Amino acid sequence: MPADLADATDVRDLLTATRCVLFDFDGPICRLFPRGASASVADELRAVVAKFGAEDLLTAGEQRAIDPHVVLRAVHRARSVRDVAELLDLMEERLTAGEVDAARRAWPTPYADVLIERLAERQVRMAVVTNNAPEAAWCQLGLRGLRGRFAAVHGRTDPGLMKPDPHVVLRALDGLGLAPDDAVMIGDTEADVRAAERAGVRFIGYGRNARKVKGLRDAGASVVITSYLPLVARPWGAAEGAAARGAARSAGAAGP
Repeated sequence: MPADLADATDVRDLLTATRCVLFDFDGPICRLFPRGASASVADELRAVVAKFGAEDLLTAGEQRAIDPHVVLRAVHRARSVRDVAELLDLMEERLTAGEVDAARRAWPTPYADVLIERLAERQVRMAVVTNNAPEAAWCQLGLRGLRGRFAAVHGRTDPGLMKPDPHVVLRALDGLGLAPDDAVMIGDTEADVRAAERAGVRFIGYGRNARKVKGLRDAGASVVITSYLPLVARPWGAAEGAAARGAARSAGAAGP
C-alpha cells in the first residue's frame, strides 16, 4: 500500500529530520508534458535525426516513442561507432528549447509549493536533480516564486549520465557539501529509485496514479505517497522538527 494519511506523520518526520531534500523535477514539482505533450518534442528530435540521414540509429520503438529522452539516448548510444557529435549538439539545443517552452505552461504538482515552503521554514536545504535541462527547472521555479528556495538545480549534462545513473544526485550532494545520509530524494520513476539507491540516498516515491505507484513499488520503493496534501494538511510545529532531528541523531548514535 502507498503511504496515505495514516502514514503521513512518518514521512513528514523523515523530511523534517533530514538536512536536504532532493526533488526530481518532472512529476514531484510539476507535470512538464501533461497529456502526452512531449510527443511533439520527440517528433522534432526525430526530424533532426532524419535531416542528418541517421534514422537507422533508431529502433522501431524509438521511432514511435513520445519521450524525447528516448530519442536522445538512442543517438548517444551510437557515438562509439559513428560521429554524431554535431547531431547530438543540435538535438540537445532543440530539446532544451522544447523543455523550457513546456516549463512555461507546466502544471504545478498539487501542494508542492506548500511542501517546499514548509521545508524552507524548517531550514531544510533543497536542490533539483533532473534529467531535464536545468534551464527548464529554473524557469518553472521562477514562475512560481520558488527560485530562492533551492540551492541548486542539477540537470542533464550528458545523455549517458542521466538517471538511473547516480551522477546528478552525487553532483548535488557534492555541491551542497553533504553525505548521502544527509539527504532524502523525492522521485516518481524507476530511474529515480535506481539513482537514489546507487547514490546511497533515502527515497520517497511520488505516485500520482496507480500506474506510477506500481512502477515505483516494482522498482523497490518502500515509501510511496500519492499526494503531498497529507504532509501539509496541518502546520508543522517547531517542536515537531526538533523532536524529529533529535530522534534521528539518537538513532545514529545508537548504531544498527
